[in-house]
Amino acid sequence: MSASEKKTGGINRDMVMMVVALTLVTAISAALLGLTDVVTREPILEAQRAALQRNLEQVLPKHANVPMDDVIRLSDDDAATPFYVARDADGALLALAWEVVAPDGYSGSIRILMGVLPDGALHAVRITDHRETPGLGDGIVQNRKWIDFFIGKSLGNVSWAVKKDGGDFDQFTGATITPRAVVKAVHRGLEFFAAQRDALLARAAGK
Repeated sequence: MSASEKKTGGINRDMVMMVVALTLVTAISAALLGLTDVVTREPILEAQRAALQRNLEQVLPKHANVPMDDVIRLSDDDAATPFYVARDADGALLALAWEVVAPDGYSGSIRILMGVLPDGALHAVRITDHRETPGLGDGIVQNRKWIDFFIGKSLGNVSWAVKKDGGDFDQFTGATITPRAVVKAVHRGLEFFAAQRDALLARAAGK
């Protein structure tokens, strides 16, 4: 065997060993990721469920059922928006809660949970996820007076815009985009409820 052939054979063996090593590293990494997913999946789901429960308690009136487990949808598709039902001790509907998304926040989408009474008035709203600027746009969470201004509002009893745009909702100094996005999203949610009210109430009643 020539020196050239020996050199080529050595290179081929090195390449094979490198491929084997990379394959083993990839397989081990995949196994570790899979194990991590299995270990963390349940705690993450439990944390999400607990957060949803806390938020539902804040946007719905006092109820006798477990709204998180009393869910209706406008279609039989499991991917359709879930509406969480609050009922009294006799099973009568007290309110519905569901999530809307403001896609036009300053730093991205803002997720909002809104609780609405059967007559179309808001019981309360809460921000469930956002990436707005601390000290500015995050007033949608930190400014309780601002978020509580939504209580009791309906399509007809308030002008659905920030004051800068001629409406009734305050904006924040240096951060008009964020409250504007939230107000618009909640308004759209109420318009949706008004359009689908009969269907939603019928579903809640089991009809």
